Parts: sequence; C-alpha cells; structure tokens
Amino acid sequence: MTTLVIGGAGYIGSHVVRLLVERGEHVVVVDDLSTGFAERARGADLVELDVTLPDAQDKLAFHLHASGADSVIHFAAHKQVGESVAKPELYWHDNIAGLANVLAACASAGVRDVVFSSSAAVYGVPDVDLVTEELIPAPINPYGETKLVGEWMLADAERAHDLRTVALRYFNVAGTGWPDLADTQVMNLVPIVLDALDKGKKPIVFGEDYDTPDGTCIRDYVHVVDLAEAHISALDYLRGEERPYRVFNVGTGTGSSVLDVIAALSRALGEEIVPEIGPRRPGDPAKLVCSTDRIRETLGWSSSKSLDDIVESAVAARRGTPEATSA
Repeated sequence: MTTLVIGGAGYIGSHVVRLLVERGEHVVVVDDLSTGFAERARGADLVELDVTLPDAQDKLAFHLHASGADSVIHFAAHKQVGESVAKPELYWHDNIAGLANVLAACASAGVRDVVFSSSAAVYGVPDVDLVTEELIPAPINPYGETKLVGEWMLADAERAHDLRTVALRYFNVAGTGWPDLADTQVMNLVPIVLDALDKGKKPIVFGEDYDTPDGTCIRDYVHVVDLAEAHISALDYLRGEERPYRVFNVGTGTGSSVLDVIAALSRALGEEIVPEIGPRRPGDPAKLVCSTDRIRETLGWSSSKSLDDIVESAVAARRGTPEATSA
C-alpha cells in the first residue's frame, strides 16, 4: 500500500505519516513546507510542492503514477478563522484550488481512495447538545465555507470519476504523540495558554457569562494521536467494500470548558494558572460537542485519550521530555 499525504509535514499530517510508516506502508509526503517541517516526514519520501499552483495537477498526477499510490490524504489548507474573515479570497482560492488539483490528479492517475481533512466549522453555531452528522451545515466564516464546499467537491468527484471519499470533521485537536511533532502554531487553546505562560503573561479567557456550568465555552477536545488513528481507520474503510457514509465527526463526545482545560494544564505544570477574563469573541457558541456514534459504529474507531492525556503530552513536549509519546 502506498499513500500520498498532502500536508504531511504539518502538525496533524505528520502524526498520520508516522503511524502509516510504523505499520509498514510506503508514504509519500507532499508539502510546500510553508508551515511544515521536512524532518517530520522521516521515513517517507518528501516532495516539495504547492498544490494550489496551476501546474500542480500534472505534478501530482506524475508523483501518484511514479509512486504507485492507491490512496491520498489531503490536509493542506489555510485554517485560521480570523484570517479567513480578513482574507476570504486567499481561503477561497487556495483551499478550493488545492483540493481541485488533488481530485483532478487522482482521477488522472486512477487513484480511487481520498480522505479529506474537514472541520466542525462547517456546523457554524448549532443550538444542540450533541452535533450529529445529520445536522444541516451552516458555516459562519470563509474557513468553514471552504471546508463545506470541499465536501461537495468530493461528492461530485465520486460521481464523475468513481472515486471513494471520506471527509473527517475534526473538533478541537490538541496534544502530541511525539515531542518532535508538537503543535508549533499558537492558534488553539492549549498552545495559546502555554505560549502566554512562556511570555510571563496571563492567558485570556474570552467570556465567563455563557450558559454553561462555569460560564466559559465548552468544546470537544480530541488527542491528535486519536485523530491520526481515525485517518487510518478511514483508509481501511475506503479499501473495503461497504461504504454507507462519506462524512464522520471526529471527537470524544465529551465537552470540556475553557476553565477545565486551564485546570488540567495547572495540574500538568504543577502550578496554578490564574487567567485574565476578557470579553466574548463574536460567533463563539457556548457549547460545541460532537456525537461519535457514526464513526464508532461504522469505522470501529473511538478516542482513547483524556483531556489530562492531551495537556500532559503538550507540556511534556514543551519541556522536551520523553513522556510525550503515543504509547
């Protein structure tokens, strides 16, 4: 088996690459290294390529043919909500053009199986306790819109080119499986808190008056290793015969508040973290937790790691200690 992983030198992609290599698969990583690192592709072949460029389709098709790839996992995309609002044209061009090139190259090379990195952002601000895949998507920013359009593109490519595709809608991803694969982007809660502490600042909690038990927003935090294993399960699902669903949530089914996460970080660090309370951010739902019934029943996947596992792995990676492992 050979899998081409686009964006495989980034945070999530590199965890998937490592698991694929460990189970003996041939892996080709395609990455422009704008936010990824070449050393994270260890054990895989690395092709430096920007998949949004006009000639990327032909180059991707060449590498698919040359490697004998039978599957593709597509991670490469811009993913900052605020940036997508400020620069919507960047997101519409790069996120959509990149996927279009990937799907066209797969059709040209005869590659059947494609796993797409989608997002819970497609749901917008749902007013439900548990978000299921049956909920009608209603994204509220260009980032979420491009992910939803990406899912539509997968469905169209299936009809046009006989592809088999899966879109995984991630909830809040954090933690690390190996210290060298730690999240280097300061965009999500755990690295944001750790970054503030490194700078001698108090982390900011945006709003404490939500309709939740402690007044702060509740999210579904999934360990990056669990998420990576969900991709492996998705590949195996596509390689089988039965394929009743195209879209799956990936989370734990359990919510943790912002203050819960900060308390877990306090335990992992062995020091009390006292945050600063700021105003609400526009568009933040009070609660966003997913139902995991579909992925558990269909793919046989479920998360195995807790919030404490997530923050302890992040802290261990920050300290450069070996506890941040997938074991």
